[in-house]
Amino acid sequence: MAQIVDSLPDEYQERILCNYKNATSGIQIARITNIPHWYLERVVFPGQHLLFEAIPEAQLEIHSAKIASAIPADTILCEQLQVDAGEENNYSREQGAGSR
Repeated sequence: MAQIVDSLPDEYQERILCNYKNATSGIQIARITNIPHWYLERVVFPGQHLLFEAIPEAQLEIHSAKIASAIPADTILCEQLQVDAGEENNYSREQGAGSR
């Protein structure tokens, strides 16, 4: 099941549609904090897709959800998550795959 989130403010002209899939068996927290005037944070359950609009420079931080904490696991440039027209993008990261 895909989860669609709020779009970027109108001030951002260059937008891309992105898809992230939680391919782990645990709950993850997806977060973008490096874009001025916009913040994204969503819980992504195992097997769930997160479909969102971003700018290419945005960085999606993936955190493993543990009791009373969120452990940083990975950072992915949103440009790598871009959905291509006519092509399914199932980009996913295993927990602890390393940062970029």
